[in-house]
Amino acid sequence: AELRRGAQSVIHPKARIIAEAGPIVIGKGNLIEEQALIINAPSDNITPDTEDPEPKPMIIGTNNVLEVGCHSQAMKMGDNNIIELKAYVGRNGILTSGCLTGACCNLDTFKVIPENMVIYGADCLRRVQAERPQPRTLQLDFLMKILPNYHHLKKTMKGSSAPVKN
Repeated sequence: AELRRGAQSVIHPKARIIAEAGPIVIGKGNLIEEQALIINAPSDNITPDTEDPEPKPMIIGTNNVLEVGCHSQAMKMGDNNIIELKAYVGRNGILTSGCLTGACCNLDTFKVIPENMVIYGADCLRRVQAERPQPRTLQLDFLMKILPNYHHLKKTMKGSSAPVKN
């Protein structure tokens, strides 16, 4: 499987992006922090003796933040979402836009999470934010300015996203 990464995304070298069951497409302006795990793994309900199913792409929109140690298997994620420290989003959950999954929350549901939903606390309570969250562009801009001073960066060709083989 393959990975397609959008422009202006920052992916920490210790983040893991694993495309086992199909490609992963990451949009523009995403921040994927250290020890974050994004995995497009085979579904548990596929038995080994069945024909290989059509690979399903995992789609991650724009301006999302996946914080330190989080784990996402969500097959579809919209824009401006935040998955906080050590949070988990399962394969069957779909994050629309503006959602925040709080630190250490476990979101393993077969539901579409409505826009601007906040999942928080030890019991993973839910509420809708009154306003759309602002994209974290300041943090991303700062990293894009400072990182070239300390790390060798991989450039993507303008207008295309070069696939990176897994």
